[in-house]
Amino acid sequence: MFKKFMITCDEATKICNKSQYNETSFFEQMQLSLHLLFCKFCALYTKQNRIMTEIFKMKAKTCKHHLLPISEKDKAILKKQFKELNN
Repeated sequence: MFKKFMITCDEATKICNKSQYNETSFFEQMQLSLHLLFCKFCALYTKQNRIMTEIFKMKAKTCKHHLLPISEKDKAILKKQFKELNN
């Protein structure tokens, strides 16, 4: 029975990523919690992943209020580069 709770670091990483978006089941959360008790590397990854997610959420909120359109000069440069790539 205990083997059902033991997961690899790769599986822990996948569950960690899913948990950031609340897509994990209770069983997966239990597996991850148990794994994090024994694996300092995955615990560090999980901590860093949470911090990055929070930073991105904060930045996403502020970015919605600040629209920075591309300048006409930059548009012309991009169009030229796209044309060169297509030829």
